[in-house]
Amino acid sequence: MSETRRQIRAHVRSNAGIHFNELVRESTYAPGQIQYHVRRLIDAGELVREELYGQTHYYPPQYDEWERAALALFRRETTREIVLFLIEHGSCRPAAVADELDIARSTLEYHLDNLVECDIVEKEYGERNRVTLSLSRPDRTAPLLSEISPTVPDRLVDRFTRLVDGLLENSVDSE
Repeated sequence: MSETRRQIRAHVRSNAGIHFNELVRESTYAPGQIQYHVRRLIDAGELVREELYGQTHYYPPQYDEWERAALALFRRETTREIVLFLIEHGSCRPAAVADELDIARSTLEYHLDNLVECDIVEKEYGERNRVTLSLSRPDRTAPLLSEISPTVPDRLVDRFTRLVDGLLENSVDSE
């Protein structure tokens, strides 16, 4: 195995769920070189490639399908904050999460849709159809979450989305 391939494999192993653009940004190799070596690593069973939430992510082969989807979501700052809030506070109502994290309800619902679809968060409907949020697999979620720290570009995209949602929500409220 070439040194380039070894370095790419090591980087993916230490950054499970890294997406292609991030891999390019964090390396000294050209995108074409990375594509070539990643393809060879996938063919050799050294890496797994997944298209999730609009991006191509790479993983070491030991992660299962649920873990791969969860890691892809945890790379988004707002999603991480929602999951951290549920870890710290347990079951709670969506309004409490949105208020505490200072995010628009539409932003919360967008992220919750992905978290529910991935079976990380459950929405339970009680009397009068009131929703309570809780973690589906807290024993697996917390350790997996600790493996990820979002990059600066990921955080900027999330913050821009929050800003736009806040502006749109304020303009609707003032009408």
